[in-house]
Amino acid sequence: MTRFQPLGILKTTLAAYPREALFFIAASFVNAMGSAFMWPLTTLYVYNELHRSMTDAGFVLMLQSLAGIGGQFIGGTLFHRLGAKAMIVSSLTLASVAQLLILFTSSWSIYLAIMAMLGLLNNISMPAIQAFIGFRWKEKRRELFNVVYVSNNLGMAIGTSLGGLLAAYSFSFTFLFNSISTFGFALFFFLFMRKMTAALKADVVVDNGMYATEQGAFTLLKQYPIYLFIGMGSACIWFSMALWGAGIAPFISDQGMNLSAYSLLWTVNGIVIFAGQPITSLLKRTVTRSLSAQLVGSGVCYGIGFGFILFYHHSYYMLVLGMIVSTLGEMLLSPTVPTFITEKTGINAPFYLGVVGSFSSVGRLLGPLVLGKSFDSGGVTPVLLIGTIMSFVAIALFLMHASLHRTKQQAKVDVM
Repeated sequence: MTRFQPLGILKTTLAAYPREALFFIAASFVNAMGSAFMWPLTTLYVYNELHRSMTDAGFVLMLQSLAGIGGQFIGGTLFHRLGAKAMIVSSLTLASVAQLLILFTSSWSIYLAIMAMLGLLNNISMPAIQAFIGFRWKEKRRELFNVVYVSNNLGMAIGTSLGGLLAAYSFSFTFLFNSISTFGFALFFFLFMRKMTAALKADVVVDNGMYATEQGAFTLLKQYPIYLFIGMGSACIWFSMALWGAGIAPFISDQGMNLSAYSLLWTVNGIVIFAGQPITSLLKRTVTRSLSAQLVGSGVCYGIGFGFILFYHHSYYMLVLGMIVSTLGEMLLSPTVPTFITEKTGINAPFYLGVVGSFSSVGRLLGPLVLGKSFDSGGVTPVLLIGTIMSFVAIALFLMHASLHRTKQQAKVDVM
């Protein structure tokens, strides 16, 4: 009988990817773990430590997202002008400094300015990193987008779990570790990309082997089928995702539960992302075979998961179950968006990644503000109702996107 050897399976799996890609995955994992020490706890930091209302907490996240809209657009537009290395290293280094500055201020206005700066800097690097993956390892980008997504969320699960424990003792430790990990990621990119500039430029090709011509922003924006509905659907999902911070987090706190109970939900999220890969793989082979179908499937999972929480949120175990179902939607959505954009738009991928990311930032902007006010005025129920409705709006938008990319040939039209 053949013995089950998990280490051997892991070794075989990793051997399928280039060595430099494995180094990238490892560094991204550490950075994600550090980031998770801070971002899920922002709402609770404002609510519990700064003693502000949930509306104020929503305003912080809204301000970050507003800055993020500009950051995504800047990152996508300047990718080819400044280069991936300059974009990524400089934005991450400045972000690490901003994270450290939070330790030295108790001023509400200064805190707002720092969080806005973080929103801008973090989002400048995002389209550049995604485009880097898509260009550098284009033969395996579908698998790598998913592997990076899984490893990042595993890091977030570990980081959130530890971050909740540290935050119960001192929020300062979370800011310090986040700053160190972000600077480490910047240093990794500086060293990693020293000799890669020429190779990266050579990899910026369209799938059919033909070089595309860079066009002006206005010309690219006229190609709306490639980004509009996928962007609007993503915005709706991110709007609804704000219910975790603007509704569930204060609801758990008001119920007298420890901060670790909220962190545990995100730990469950990370575990499902890691252990649930066979489930999403099965869905992709059977039900959601195309990238467009995966987007629709993600919206369905979010709608079911959030709808379940709406009716059964008074039980913590039901919150966990709702997190599991909605996480399946996240697993279908997050790797699919950058995969679709990088496969269909060639050299213009950074621009469109920035545009779609800007849509997502609008969802992040409006979600915490609207849902935070809803919680202050009516408690958790209206928050969950609005979040569920927005998930079903996303389904409709993804269906419109799918209708524009119904056939394989239509889906492979390059933006020229």
